[in-house]
Amino acid sequence: MKGRKIYNRIDVLRKEKDMTRKELAQEIGVNFQTVGYLEREEYNPSLDLAFRIAEFFGLSVDQVFSTKPMPTLSELLNKNRED
Repeated sequence: MKGRKIYNRIDVLRKEKDMTRKELAQEIGVNFQTVGYLEREEYNPSLDLAFRIAEFFGLSVDQVFSTKPMPTLSELLNKNRED
């Protein structure tokens, strides 16, 4: 059985903290290449890794990861204007 694609906001969150992939990798205990694979959505994290990443950013897992494409910042801002 083929796994589902998991979408994420790791790239945006990492850049908000002005971190390199290597720095984030050290914080969450993985190789920096793993961070790249995750950001490009070429690799789905284990449940443990997903929790470590979310906890590092101070967010819930569903704020970082989704089974549906994540809306862009402009889409979120436009939605807030409409509400």
